Amino acid sequence: MWGASLTRFLSLSAGQMGEDFISVGRVQSPTLKLIVDKEREIEAFDPDDYWELFADLRKDQTTFEAQYFYEDPADGTEAERVWNEGDADAAFDALRQAGEAVVDSVSRRTRTDDPPAPFNTTQFIRAAGSLGYSAGRAMSIAEDLYTAGYITYPRTDNTVYPDDLDERDLLEAFQQTVFGDDADSLLDQDRLSPTSGDEETTDHPPIHPTTDFPDRNQLSEDEWAVYELVVRRFFATVAAPAEWAHLRVTADADGESLKANGKRLVEAGYHAVYPYYDSSENHVPPVEEGDTLAITDARLDAKQTQPPRRYGQSRLIETMESMDIGTKSTRHNTIEKLYDRGYIENDPPRPTTLAEAVVEAAEDYADVVVSEEMTSQLEADMTAIADGETTLDDVTTESREMLDRVFDELTASRAEIGDHLRTSLKADKSLGPCPECGDTLLLRQSRTGSHFVGCDGYPECQFTLPLPSTGDPLVMDAVCEDHDLHDVKMLAGRNTFVHGCPLCAAEAADESEDRLIGPCPDCGEPHGGELAIKQLQSGSRLVGCDRYPDCEYSLPLPRRGDIEVTETYCDEHALPELVVHDGEDDDPWELGCPICNYEEYQARQRQQGLEALDGVGPKTAAKLESAGVEDVGALADADPEGIADAVSGVSADTIREWQAQAD
Repeated sequence: MWGASLTRFLSLSAGQMGEDFISVGRVQSPTLKLIVDKEREIEAFDPDDYWELFADLRKDQTTFEAQYFYEDPADGTEAERVWNEGDADAAFDALRQAGEAVVDSVSRRTRTDDPPAPFNTTQFIRAAGSLGYSAGRAMSIAEDLYTAGYITYPRTDNTVYPDDLDERDLLEAFQQTVFGDDADSLLDQDRLSPTSGDEETTDHPPIHPTTDFPDRNQLSEDEWAVYELVVRRFFATVAAPAEWAHLRVTADADGESLKANGKRLVEAGYHAVYPYYDSSENHVPPVEEGDTLAITDARLDAKQTQPPRRYGQSRLIETMESMDIGTKSTRHNTIEKLYDRGYIENDPPRPTTLAEAVVEAAEDYADVVVSEEMTSQLEADMTAIADGETTLDDVTTESREMLDRVFDELTASRAEIGDHLRTSLKADKSLGPCPECGDTLLLRQSRTGSHFVGCDGYPECQFTLPLPSTGDPLVMDAVCEDHDLHDVKMLAGRNTFVHGCPLCAAEAADESEDRLIGPCPDCGEPHGGELAIKQLQSGSRLVGCDRYPDCEYSLPLPRRGDIEVTETYCDEHALPELVVHDGEDDDPWELGCPICNYEEYQARQRQQGLEALDGVGPKTAAKLESAGVEDVGALADADPEGIADAVSGVSADTIREWQAQAD
C-alpha cells in the first residue's frame, strides 16, 4: 500500500512513468536515506593532518617495530597521533639521535578467544561478504544449497541450536568427507559444548549443514565456497576457544616513549577449523626491564584523518536490523532493488544523483517517507498481529491514516517536488558537452526500449551515439580526458561491465578496419559473402557478413582483448581459429572456430538450468517447471503466449527476452 501509492505519486509528479518510474517503499526509502546520509557525512568531511612515528628496535639478532606515544594532556590517555608538525619533527629528531632505548616496562597476559555464535541470516551475510559475495548473491546460493538439502533454512534470526540437534551425530556424518580430519579432531574433544548467540527463536534453527553431503563436482566454485563456510562455521561453534599470549613492551629513548605489542597464538582452538578470522601473529622477542635495545631505524609518516567508511552490504544489513528496518527475509532483497532501480552503484554502495534527489524531496516535503521510525513501527505492529496483541484491521486503519497525512503534505507541494526530481533526473543522465553544438549529451531511451546517447538540443541538434544492447546505462564519475564525457557502465546483473566513453567507442569503430576471415555460411556460395571481424560503434564486436544489410549473419565476440587470427583452420567451416589475448598476465583464450564456439555455447545454454537466465529466480523457475518448461532448451522452443497464460506474473514479452538469452 505504502510503496505503490507513493511510487505512483512521485513518478507522476516527475513525469517518469513506464520502466523509468521513481520507486519508493516503506523499507527501501529509509534504507536509501541511510546510504545518502553516510554519503553526506563523507562529502562534508574535512581531513586533518597528523603524524605517526615508528622505530625499529633490535634485541640480539631480532628486530621488531615499536611506535612512538605520549600522554595526551587533555585526558591523560595514551596517544599515538601527533597533531603538530613541529612536535612531530622534534620527536623524530630525538629518536634518530638517541641510538638506543631502555625497556622501562614489560607486561604479559593471556586472552581467551571464544568461538563465534551459530549463523543467523545477518551474520551469514556478513561472513559471506568477507569472501566477496554480495548479500543477494550469498542468499541466492544459500537458498540453492537449502533446496538441494545440504544446509538448513537460510532465513532465520536464531543463534541458538535447538535441543534436538545432536552435534556429535552431525560431526560423525563428515568423517568420511574432505572435512574428515577436522571432524575427527572435534570428536576427540573431551566434550562438545556449542556456542550460542543472543537471539533465540522457535521458527527455524541457526544455519548449519545437514547430514547430506554433496559431491564436490555437483557444486560450482561459489556454491562450494559458501557451503564450506557454513560447514566450518558449524565446526567452529563446537570447537574449543583459542588462547593468545600477549606481550607489551615500553621503552624510553632519551625521554621519548616507544611501545610494542606482540601476540602469539598459543592454542589454535576454533581457528584450526575456521580460517576466516584473522589469526596472524606479531612477534616481539622476550625482553626484561632495564634491557638496552638498539634503534636501527626511525620513520615519520605524514597522514590525514579519513572520512567515514561507506556501508558495505553486510554492515548495512546489520544497521537495518539494529533499527528494525525490514526483516531477515527482505533486507538483502531491498539492497538488490536499490541497485536495480539505479539508486545505488558500486560496492560498497554509493547513492546516485537520483537517490539523493528522492531523499531530499522526501525530507523537505514528507520526512516520514524516509523515517526509520515509521517502518519500525509498522514492523512492530505486524509482530503484534502475529502475537495476538492487536488486529489486522486496527493496524491497517492506523497505516491508512498515516498515509493520508503523508499525501496531504506531498500534494501541497506537488509542483515543487516534480521540478526538483526532474532537475535531478536530468543531472543523473548527463554525460557532458555535445561535440557538435556544445549542449549537454544525455542518456536516452528509444520507443523500442534501446538505450543511446542523444543531445539535449534535439531536434535542432540530432547528434547521437549508440550504446551496447546489453544492460541499462549508468553514468559514472570517471571523465574521458579527450572528450570531457563521463564514462558509462552497463548494468546487466552478473554481466555488468564498463563501456567507457561512448564517443571513444564510436571513434574506435570508425577507425578500425574489418578483417576478412572466410566464407559466410549463409550467402558465401551463392553471393560470395565473406565473414569479417567487425568493431561496432556501441563498443561491441562480432563476426558478421560483409554483405550486411543484405545478409545479417553474425556471431558474437568478446568485448575485450586483442583477437589473433591464427593459421589453423576449421575443417568443417573453413574458418581460422581465433585466440583472444586479454592482458599480459592472463592466459590467452583459445576461442577456436567462431561458428563451432557459438554452437558449443548454445548447447551449454540449453543444458543449463533456468536460473542461469537473468531475471529467473528459484520461484519463477519452479513456476516454469510446473508449466512443463524444465530447462533452457525447452524454454527456447516454447510458445511465449502459451507460457505467459500458464505462468502468473510473467508476460509473453518477458518470455521472449529469456528466449533471446537462451539463443
